[in-house]
Amino acid sequence: MLAEKDTLTAPETGYESVGYQIHINKNALNERARQIFTEPVLKLISALHQQKNKDRLQLLEKRKVRQKEFNAGKLPDYEDRNSEAVTGSWKVAPLPEDLLQRRVEITGPVNSAKMVINMLSRNETGDRADMAMLDFEDSMMPDWVNVIDGYHNVIGAADNSLREEKGGKVYEIDPDDKAGVMVRVRGLHLAENNIIINGKPASAGITDLAVTFYHTAKILSEQGRTPKYYIPKCEHYLEARWWNDLFKLVQQLCGFPTGTLRATFLIETLTAAFQIEEILYEIREHAAGLNTGRWDKIFSDIKVLQAHPRHIMADRATITMQKYWMENYAKRIVLICHKRGAFAMGGMSAFTPGKTGELREQQTKKVAEDKAWESGLGHDGCWVSHPYFVGVALKQFTKKNQLDVIPDYDLYPNLIPSSEGPKTLDGLRTNVRVGIGYMNGWLQGIGCVAWDNLMEDLATLEISRAQTWQWKHHRVILREGITVNDELITRIFDEELEKIRQEAAEQISDEKQLSKVIEAFERAAAEARSIFLQDELADFLAMGSDPA
Repeated sequence: MLAEKDTLTAPETGYESVGYQIHINKNALNERARQIFTEPVLKLISALHQQKNKDRLQLLEKRKVRQKEFNAGKLPDYEDRNSEAVTGSWKVAPLPEDLLQRRVEITGPVNSAKMVINMLSRNETGDRADMAMLDFEDSMMPDWVNVIDGYHNVIGAADNSLREEKGGKVYEIDPDDKAGVMVRVRGLHLAENNIIINGKPASAGITDLAVTFYHTAKILSEQGRTPKYYIPKCEHYLEARWWNDLFKLVQQLCGFPTGTLRATFLIETLTAAFQIEEILYEIREHAAGLNTGRWDKIFSDIKVLQAHPRHIMADRATITMQKYWMENYAKRIVLICHKRGAFAMGGMSAFTPGKTGELREQQTKKVAEDKAWESGLGHDGCWVSHPYFVGVALKQFTKKNQLDVIPDYDLYPNLIPSSEGPKTLDGLRTNVRVGIGYMNGWLQGIGCVAWDNLMEDLATLEISRAQTWQWKHHRVILREGITVNDELITRIFDEELEKIRQEAAEQISDEKQLSKVIEAFERAAAEARSIFLQDELADFLAMGSDPA
């Protein structure tokens, strides 16, 4: 996984000048890319980058400073309780009509045309999500082909031209019956290393926003639709301010009034959970709502408190939304959002339907229970990862929205995670197995992998590697009496890889195909093992895209 480079000398690294102080990797400049990166788009990206990238890099440096303080023993805490964000009578800008019903949002990687069409369409039982979140972030491996395919798919989803023929079947959009299009851009930390501006990699988030807004805002506006965005991994209200300023700038440069686009921010970091009201205040001109991003939140809990021996997280499977710190943060989102006129969206049920009737029944029950809990808490809608569960989730959200529900929740609850709960050998095995399975997909350009009846994306891999690192760092003694160290982790990798080999042999009869599959898993296991055994916990698995 490639980190963001500080500087690159374009002529020495095979990058071609395309004007506006921009160089693009020559291997990336194919015809499909040129269709996206027209001269007006290049001009827009350059202008946004010139005005906002320096501030972005400074915000990333502030993240490092905060983490050093946390590693030295500090705990996250609430901001000033007398600020305008907390005490003022403000509300978010009135929500447009096409953002007033978001009972179920289906999410998935934006680079697959077939998946995008399926997300926008009715499933086999005739159910359709209200919104489809087309993802450039955790469920998409950010190689150049995926990114360019994603841009084309967003345009096709907006103008209804998206179409694919596969396996003798034609997939296309019904313009009169489709989910609302939402785009999740890449986060503040991610670089697009195929584009260099003034010797530095372009911000992936700026690039995603510029490309998709330029190519679709006019189309959507003429349809009477709102350009809708999701913003991931916000850690601080100053980062929310940065995004809001970026929104204003991209609209201004494209000739649209402020507030044309609307954004939902994922509250999926521990620090952001303490600043929900402040973050919403900063984006009030463009806010559509906030989302309870549970999986990245668990990863953030571990990462922020990585050095705290009193806050070592239990087995991943035991960390549910019913844990007090998770439930408190979800309630806080509902209370603040509804008080301020914004949507409070529930999180993701990461279950897959399963391959047997019995398993499907079990998985369906789990999703129904999870969504009923979120609805009962006051959320306006939720996420699902598979079309099969759209109808199941819709049954739990019987009202258009629940903006009128302003519950009597504690505004300042305890959000610091507890160490209580089991830390087991099976938990370690699960982490390792997820690492191998997900990495096998990642190395093949896939960012979202169905694995052991769960839909694993980058966030769940991040949990697995961070928890394994934390257990090793603190030399946790598992319930079985075994100390977590490099030797144990290495042994578990070997044992889980052997299980995967056996499972593959049971499912694949063709020897050449079996050999190829096993070789891929062995490569994935080696890569995952090296990541899990790192001495320092990296902030993220990837900080930038790989060169084309």
